[in-house]
Amino acid sequence: MSNSAEISPAAAFDVDAPLVAAARAGDLQAFESLVLRHQKRMLNIAFRIIGEYDDACEVTQDAFVSAWRNLGAFRQEARFSTWLTSITVNLSKNRRKRVTLQQARTPRSLDAPVRTDDGEVLPDPPSGEPTALDRMERQDVKNRVQDCIRALEPDFREVIVLRDMQDLAYEEIATALKLAIGTVKSRLSRAREAVKECLKKTMGDRS
Repeated sequence: MSNSAEISPAAAFDVDAPLVAAARAGDLQAFESLVLRHQKRMLNIAFRIIGEYDDACEVTQDAFVSAWRNLGAFRQEARFSTWLTSITVNLSKNRRKRVTLQQARTPRSLDAPVRTDDGEVLPDPPSGEPTALDRMERQDVKNRVQDCIRALEPDFREVIVLRDMQDLAYEEIATALKLAIGTVKSRLSRAREAVKECLKKTMGDRS
């Protein structure tokens, strides 16, 4: 009987496998290539879960540091990207709890700048362009959807972020979150329904 860890079919076709193997052998440049390949997606996941860009950047960095330190324990039962997503989600959940507590204690002005991926912007910035209203309405809908997603319980927020925003397969989500596929689908269905109900309440009749 072989003592080597069993590699799942998904992991066997992992495009990251050569870089992972080199990184496990101590090749820092190979790991840096993995960082460049996955950092944008991990940052997006962290930001969607946490809701604060600076915190998401820190969590993303922490996730890669953790992955590097624990690379030797990575058993290749799933793809590297799935394993990395699991680390990012867990760190994001912990940071989200701290951010939520901090926000609850800190009053916020309605005129305060809003953080985005591109920096801070003032809410509803004025514009003299003819199509400004259309753009503002589209951005308003986008912001309301994000607000509704942020209002979800963490267990439901995670699945809708990974499935509907990151387009991960159900199997990858189940592996990353250590859930049964049926549970992932059930939570996703409830999360989507909750977002729909939230949008109905916040947007009302827009006719």
